[in-house]
Amino acid sequence: MVDIPDTLRSVFTTTVESDDGGYILEIPANEVRYDAIQPGDTYRIAILEAGHITARSDTQSADRSSETSVTAQETDHSEPPVEEGEIWDVTVEAVGDQGDGIAKVDRGYVVIVPEGQPGDEPTVEIEQVQQNVAFAKIVEPDPRTL
Repeated sequence: MVDIPDTLRSVFTTTVESDDGGYILEIPANEVRYDAIQPGDTYRIAILEAGHITARSDTQSADRSSETSVTAQETDHSEPPVEEGEIWDVTVEAVGDQGDGIAKVDRGYVVIVPEGQPGDEPTVEIEQVQQNVAFAKIVEPDPRTL
């Protein structure tokens, strides 16, 4: 497991955009709204290759070989990156104040996972979608916890 320093302020997923010979990383508004970062301040950023984010519709959930890759170009950044009924493989990053697991998916969008613990990697079904958070239920627990 990776040693994460106490000074870690934020973890989110984003894409690298090209801009006039430079590059831009889009930071989700929630990161500023929840005081993880402040505009104008300087931060040290670690870049980790995420691979493809996978989403499966409920008709595909029984067949894991039917996974569909979702890229930033295929999504509308003004809408939540998940929809009710979708099946996602997530990693629980933390536990919230109410004791539920917190996972983040595309663009740092938060998914609440009841009974999820940090490090769990369950398969969840999105049950309710709001603009800044979704609520899910575990449909397949992390096989490492069985």
